[in-house]
Amino acid sequence: MESAKPMQLTIQGGRTITGTHKVSGNKNAVLPMIAASLLTEEPVSITNVPDIADVAVMLEALELFGAKVKYDKAEGRVEICAKKLKSTRLNASMAAKLRTSFLFAGPLLARAGRVSLPPPGGDAIGHRRLDTHFAGFKALGAKAVAGRATLRFKGELKGARILLDEASVTATENILMASVTAKGRTSIYNAACEPHISDLADMLNAMGAKISGAGTNLILVEGVEKLGGCSARVGCDYIEAGSYIVASAITGGELVLTNIDPRPFDILEGTFKRFGVSWTIDSREGTLHYIPKKRLKMRYDLGDTIPSVSDGTWPQFPSDLMSILIVLATQTRGTCLFFEKMFESRLYFVDHLKQMGARIVQCDPHRVVVTGPSQLYAGRFSSPDIRAGIALVLAAMAAKGESTILGAEIIDRGYVAVEKELSALGASIVRQK
Repeated sequence: MESAKPMQLTIQGGRTITGTHKVSGNKNAVLPMIAASLLTEEPVSITNVPDIADVAVMLEALELFGAKVKYDKAEGRVEICAKKLKSTRLNASMAAKLRTSFLFAGPLLARAGRVSLPPPGGDAIGHRRLDTHFAGFKALGAKAVAGRATLRFKGELKGARILLDEASVTATENILMASVTAKGRTSIYNAACEPHISDLADMLNAMGAKISGAGTNLILVEGVEKLGGCSARVGCDYIEAGSYIVASAITGGELVLTNIDPRPFDILEGTFKRFGVSWTIDSREGTLHYIPKKRLKMRYDLGDTIPSVSDGTWPQFPSDLMSILIVLATQTRGTCLFFEKMFESRLYFVDHLKQMGARIVQCDPHRVVVTGPSQLYAGRFSSPDIRAGIALVLAAMAAKGESTILGAEIIDRGYVAVEKELSALGASIVRQK
């Protein structure tokens, strides 16, 4: 895969986003599922795979390890067979392309008894620890060496009682994949509960693993001797869905989303309702229907107190939607405090929104106060990370004039062809080199 070429999106604001959009497969689910394919010699088929840059990089890495990959982008299907591993090492340039390269640690350690990886790359939204991964691998019996340039793990794994020092999603996934063929029983307490953990566990169980409790904070694993092939489906990307709902809400449009799994939206619904955004879901059809209101208005807390939106581990509001919701707040009548607890650099993009005319006070790296509605004006901005990038695209669609968002290739890591999908809904958005 060639390195992504710098791209920019040119957006003419003032267009209504309305129509029907098919939601892609969950980025945060498909990447660990791809890594899990290394646990077996037999073929694995994964469907509802989104055509995003991070998927392409993960599949390229699989081929470096010796797996054979067939990827049908049009069908959203990938066929993987890692019958023979020719390497358990990953080069630094590949690892630097995305953080989830470290998800290869668990399956390679389980399959080959050793793995060597450079520190992972990814978005610059703040420090993300690897300590929880190390502690989990060590508890399973692995020896770990952490150099500045290389992280090495080696050993025969045995079941263990593990208490995670934080409910890390990637650590839960990595330890879960490492433990499925470890001798004996493993318990993972304070496990992450996100829907993509359940997607991964469902896939592993289809491969022959014995996992219970996924989706709760206590996961139990009975080790099995080996895993086989399987067919697995990626759940819907509720972060993408939330992004498109906001695009429609701030431009006065009506939106129908298809390919929906209703379960994650129970968690999102309460927070979105604070801004006057609500929807109906048809579980049988797998559709979500957003009908616009005449005016978005903040719902204050009891005693007419300014509300606060904070993120956290599931089932709290997801951090990946905080940037998008801040844009929604700029177009909603009222005031709201946003408390980003998880990443100290995620909120710095609000400087761009302030330049566009948003009324935002940044209290510190973790908190901002937004008062709306504000008339936004076009500008030229760079995308610092995936979620801030799409947030700036949404703001540009609600702004007066023509905006340019640099670094569109960063947005491509998490969103499928945003210029095509949004144009199909009425946006005026063009991709350029």
